[in-house]
Amino acid sequence: MKITFLYITALCLLSSCTKDFLDKKPDKSLLVPTDAADFQAILDNYNIMNVMPGLGTIASDHYYLPGNVVKSLLPVQQNSYLWKDDIFEGQTASDWNTPYKQVFYANVVLDGLAGKVSDGSNDNSINNLKGSALFYRSLAFYNLSQIFAATYVEATAANLPGIPVRLSSDVNVKVGRGTLKGTYKQIVGDLISALALLPVKASFKNRPSKAACAALLARVYLCMGDYKNAGAMADQCLSMTNELYEFDDFDPNTDFPFPEPLPNDNKEVLFYQGFVPYSFFSRGRILVDSNVYRSYAATDLRKPMFFYEIGATGVIYSGFNGMSIDEQYLIKAETAVRSGDVATGIMTLNALLQTRYEKGTYKAIVANDRDATLKVILEERRKELIGRDLRWTDLRRLNTNEATATTLKRVVEGVTYLLPPNDKKYVFPIPPDEIQRSGIEQDPR
Repeated sequence: MKITFLYITALCLLSSCTKDFLDKKPDKSLLVPTDAADFQAILDNYNIMNVMPGLGTIASDHYYLPGNVVKSLLPVQQNSYLWKDDIFEGQTASDWNTPYKQVFYANVVLDGLAGKVSDGSNDNSINNLKGSALFYRSLAFYNLSQIFAATYVEATAANLPGIPVRLSSDVNVKVGRGTLKGTYKQIVGDLISALALLPVKASFKNRPSKAACAALLARVYLCMGDYKNAGAMADQCLSMTNELYEFDDFDPNTDFPFPEPLPNDNKEVLFYQGFVPYSFFSRGRILVDSNVYRSYAATDLRKPMFFYEIGATGVIYSGFNGMSIDEQYLIKAETAVRSGDVATGIMTLNALLQTRYEKGTYKAIVANDRDATLKVILEERRKELIGRDLRWTDLRRLNTNEATATTLKRVVEGVTYLLPPNDKKYVFPIPPDEIQRSGIEQDPR
């Protein structure tokens, strides 16, 4: 059996203040933000600021496409799926351009706010805007680093190229790649600054908050292998909001059983994003291997709620990307076990899983040795976060340890494709137009 993946296109939250900002300017080619409302409108540009790269998800191991569907994909998507040497074939790349648009808009806000003097009455507004801009810029840098830079390993990070870290809205400023260590230092530093500026809760789930910022820091630290700080940030996030849904309270027979994240209706969602709209994610195209589907227990309600069967196939419902509370439970559990606290890791995992099963049917996992417990947590992480843009990063970081390394395999029309652990193809090439424009170093394939 295969399971068809349904990608729910990101909801468009059209901010009235964005429209007002555009409409009140006589020449939209000469837009110059002048006040807090203008800066907020820039950051509320949902179709730019809340979009994330998708090529890593296409290249990951959750999904399978029939040969005829693979052949119908546009070259960039087909090449990513098959881990080809040449991904872009001379074309530009949304996975590069969209995050750098986010960086540009964030820098416009930060540069504009640098000239604003607080009169005391607008402290909260200015702090929120600055914190939000730092959050968006850091998130963009982080997403870029998962696609176009090597896996972070502390021992080698200072000697590997990072991604161009643009800190000014002046497009004439030339920026090189710097080091991977420098890239992550900027990401972490900006997020720590943002954490002190953002409100605990945002007005809408497409806007950053203190809880979302702590969640992103936890994700970044986990990616870096800094388990102590990853666990601390997950704890900080969960101290602000930790309520989980009981899946047994929803009807698994509906197409969309969960409350929508936007505007503010899903309590497990901390910050919402959608993928770059690749046709790969179209309904009815993507199949998930039966081994993944069968790994859910009979009374595990994630099975009927994340998937529904249609004859010999089934459709997965998973339209959410961004920061979430369940991810923080999993980060806390993993980092606790990696730090030697197996009891806390198991307790945290059980607290999450008992909300996912039919009431009264969940049998708590009993603490075992560290390696066995970590294996269970990583398996549950994959099952809980399926369909979100986390698997590619997980593969990259877990491949640094032989015990958790994975060789990916696809067979398409009789041809076998393999992606070994730590292969150079875990780093995508820089798009050719960027190489021509800036002359930065290309990633080897």
